[in-house]
Amino acid sequence: MDQHKIQRHPLGTMYHPVAFNPLRSRKDVQVALGELLLPLQPYYSKGRARLSIGQASAAYSADIAEMEGFSRVLWGLVPAVAGGEFEQQWELCLDGIRAGTDPDHEEYWGAVSDYDQRLVEMAVFGLALALVPDRIWGPLSKQERSNLYAWLNQINQHPCYDCNWLFFQVLVNVGFHQAGLPYDAEQMERNLERIDDFYLADGWYSDGPGGHCDYYGPFGIHYYSLLYAKLMGDEDPIRAERYMLRSAAFAKDFIHWHAPDGAAIPYGRSLTYRFAQSAFWSAAAFAGLDAYSPGIMKGLVLRNLRWWLQQPMLDREGILTVGYAYPNQIMSENYNSPGSSYWALKTFLILALPEEHPFWMQPEGELPALERISVQKPAHLVVCRQLETGHAAAFNTGHPTTNEHTHTSAKYEKFVYSSAFAFSVPRAEWGLAQGAYDSMLALSEGDQLFRAKRRAEESWIQDHVLYARWRPWADVEVSTWIVAGLPWHIRIHRLRTARVLDAAEGGFAVGIGDDGCKVTTNGTEASAATVWGTSAVRSLLGYDDAEVIHAQANTNLLHPRTVIPTLRVKLAPGTHWIISAVYGEPAGCDFEDSSVVGYGSPALDELGVSIDENKVEILTVSGKTMELIME
Repeated sequence: MDQHKIQRHPLGTMYHPVAFNPLRSRKDVQVALGELLLPLQPYYSKGRARLSIGQASAAYSADIAEMEGFSRVLWGLVPAVAGGEFEQQWELCLDGIRAGTDPDHEEYWGAVSDYDQRLVEMAVFGLALALVPDRIWGPLSKQERSNLYAWLNQINQHPCYDCNWLFFQVLVNVGFHQAGLPYDAEQMERNLERIDDFYLADGWYSDGPGGHCDYYGPFGIHYYSLLYAKLMGDEDPIRAERYMLRSAAFAKDFIHWHAPDGAAIPYGRSLTYRFAQSAFWSAAAFAGLDAYSPGIMKGLVLRNLRWWLQQPMLDREGILTVGYAYPNQIMSENYNSPGSSYWALKTFLILALPEEHPFWMQPEGELPALERISVQKPAHLVVCRQLETGHAAAFNTGHPTTNEHTHTSAKYEKFVYSSAFAFSVPRAEWGLAQGAYDSMLALSEGDQLFRAKRRAEESWIQDHVLYARWRPWADVEVSTWIVAGLPWHIRIHRLRTARVLDAAEGGFAVGIGDDGCKVTTNGTEASAATVWGTSAVRSLLGYDDAEVIHAQANTNLLHPRTVIPTLRVKLAPGTHWIISAVYGEPAGCDFEDSSVVGYGSPALDELGVSIDENKVEILTVSGKTMELIME
């Protein structure tokens, strides 16, 4: 293990055998799944129907959370059994199914209610009935079959949330249909038609009406639609072809979210599902999607798995924790129980493919040549990459609607999301260190209680320029222009305020390792350089001061300790223009000379920006000129 990984993960995954798995062959991937499943076995209940691996709680009761843990393991186990040569834990799970669906058993999974979490967990049973009916249905007695069918069929009597959840009813009914059991064709058709209402353009779905475009597209709606296309292609060829075409279009955008080292851009909610980031490519291979060659898709999946298995996401027993790169309850959702993270196993769908499938036969392919800028308007994003370092970053206008999920502003409204630096979530409400406002403009009335953008009243994208208008208070209007690029980008804000404000513009959060952090400040410039890279901010107009904020521990998804270079200014009532250049570049272990303070121009010419006394001009990559008059 190289110095970079040892320094980054002193107590992490490297102590577990799975961290040393090369993940080159189908057998390697089978072994990796087995290594992830093995530590769970002592934590099954006596009747095997529940899996209890922690004391933290979700919004639902412990018995439902334990059923969830049982169910989520099947997302990896079912494809592995379907592909053959994998038996680990299967008999144990069959015993759990017998107990969990038996109304007279003390571990019965129970009668479900409307919008119940157990409706989510039923979906994988539909996949099992479709892929391995001889292994899940065949071994059961007549009464056990009746129990399983009756328990699953509850999903047809209860509504699901109007979002990706609608596919759970579809998958259960697909399973019934494929196994030759009675199924609710009307329910399935009704849900599929409603899911079509979520389709936007260019392969993108929102997660429900007015919802966000995040990983619930690739590891949710597209994943399930590709399963549907493969399993129901003969019965429903028109819809199956539509799903394949949409997924192919989506793939051309989504590939830009991946960095060459296997990391992907963390963005949105449910990031504790971790390597489900690459589950879309597993489903694409399973369904026979030809947007990219099997070798390229193989590389996307295996590099992402390798990257994740080098993160300290497992506890010392080898159990997946809640968190992102390390255990972290702060960034978790209200619906994350101790077993929730095992939805990551959806990526192991590739194990359903036989050894002679092109996915396994072709050599692993590198990322294809990608343009530096990918404009993804349905998702409100412009994804840039620095070809020299592999750094990928998604610049974001924000969204017209919001939701009540945890840390919505941090997960959906920052100006940029990065594969190399990740984003931070607030730990508490007071001060910049508790708020951890990387890649945000944070505003306070002088009481150290800061507000940031929660939604955009207006937004647009033109080439590499993004615009959003937002209101942190009713009498404060902020117009923001972002000129996207790497390693530098430009942020321009016009604030019209009726109150005195303290403004803080945060750059990228950079991790602090055992070697510490080299901090440099000089008037209205600040930088922080560590073993993982350099983050810096520079005032181009309007800021009074610069500092480096030591964010509170465990606020960042990638590193437990981070610093955030930040510009500051106090604003009187009136109209103000503040403009900054923001720098972020990943680096190796030698960071002694990596400070950008004192560097020359932050590539304004390259970004097409010019600033004079009363206006800003932006030349877009298509040759159009935007002129912002600073009245």
